[in-house]
Amino acid sequence: MNNKSSQQASLKRTLGLFASTLMVVGIVIGSGVFKKIVPMSQTGLGETAILMAWVLAGVISLFAAFTVSALASLTEESGGLYEYFRLAYGDFLAFISGWADFIIISPAAIAALAFLFGEIINSFAPLPNPFDQWKDFSIGGFIFPFANSGVKLAGISVIIILTAINSLGSRESGVFNSIITTAKILGISVLIIVGLAYSGPEPESSSNLINSVAQPGGMLFYSAFFAAMLSAFWAYNGWETATNISGEIINPKRNLPLALTIGLSLVALIYTLLNYTYMNVLSLDQIRAISPNQIGAFVVAETLLGTFGKILLIVLLVICVFGALNSNIVTAPRKFYRMAQQGYLFSHLQKVHPRFRTPHISLNYMMVLGCIMLISGSFDMLTNMVIFLNFVFYGFLAFAVLRLKRNGVISAKVTGYPIAPFILLLFSVALTFNTIWVQPQQSFLGLIFVASGVPVYFYFKKRR
Repeated sequence: MNNKSSQQASLKRTLGLFASTLMVVGIVIGSGVFKKIVPMSQTGLGETAILMAWVLAGVISLFAAFTVSALASLTEESGGLYEYFRLAYGDFLAFISGWADFIIISPAAIAALAFLFGEIINSFAPLPNPFDQWKDFSIGGFIFPFANSGVKLAGISVIIILTAINSLGSRESGVFNSIITTAKILGISVLIIVGLAYSGPEPESSSNLINSVAQPGGMLFYSAFFAAMLSAFWAYNGWETATNISGEIINPKRNLPLALTIGLSLVALIYTLLNYTYMNVLSLDQIRAISPNQIGAFVVAETLLGTFGKILLIVLLVICVFGALNSNIVTAPRKFYRMAQQGYLFSHLQKVHPRFRTPHISLNYMMVLGCIMLISGSFDMLTNMVIFLNFVFYGFLAFAVLRLKRNGVISAKVTGYPIAPFILLLFSVALTFNTIWVQPQQSFLGLIFVASGVPVYFYFKKRR
């Protein structure tokens, strides 16, 4: 393995606590909180249960953040979960987790956000479909590369633009992210304030909810509540990628855990208040009647402020999705930069731009893979696969913290230990088996992608 290039130029620590916290918030707040109220209401749950689903999903995400923070106390290197797996389990499992992120998780998350960005643009300014004549062409009967070509081209364009911006330097990309995230928080705060002050007609009664679902205690209730939590988890997804930039955070052993805790706590508060606002303006019956192709927050904004409100929310949603996409593009390549440093990915991925001090080759790889994933997949398929694989690896990390803390390897105080990692472990196991049972095709496809890393691992090990 040749470390010459990495010795000539290395990543620069430029991100403080404020910028790191906004990075976490920017990664997490995307489209989920605007879209998921409709499917959550259609589970048949009452208002209190829906709010509790948001709160509990936030708590479990915080438990996962506490778990990751414990492992972050062991190193100041970039690489995020890959580096933590390496320290806890050795090279093999570290590579498998990193390979899964490289080949599917990160590019799928980028592709899903870029696809949604194109859909939002298309919703108010219809995009031409230059390859519409081939829209029915398929690969394997479920990949339609030329369908929605206008939306996909818009998504590809924004991935390329943001990759170029983030190649200019971590300080510049951090400032850019902070501006976008501040705009998100201000826009959502306005919607919450106007919604809480709403004095229009009293929301209609939701008395026709299915009793066996609406009343806690029955199996239908718990099944519906679990489904609602899965919807919420996509809205919380992505925070863990902030750990990839440890090598560019000032004093990461202190600032990274604080950024994760403060950032996720702020997001959970925003999500709970925003969903309370939705149900303050519209009844659950009215929300449930919204078409699955519509975004529930649009209807709420239009009820509050008319057409002007809908336009404002479209602008806010564009900012939110754009910001989340930008944050994912910033953070994901840093993990692969670290893997290349360790000799477990292509050596040129560890190259750092001599002027801008960014992993520009790794950024370009992620740009290409994200565009390929965008062309081949659909939004729902991509997001479901990301959530499933993330929780598979969260379970391993929770077990690692329980073992390493007990053996004295982790000497720092671990927030919530041992309850937080234990609950995360149990929940990860339950969600993994439930997803395999409910969505076997997508689950096994994801596991096949992960398993493909085994021969690749031995190839790179032999090269080392």
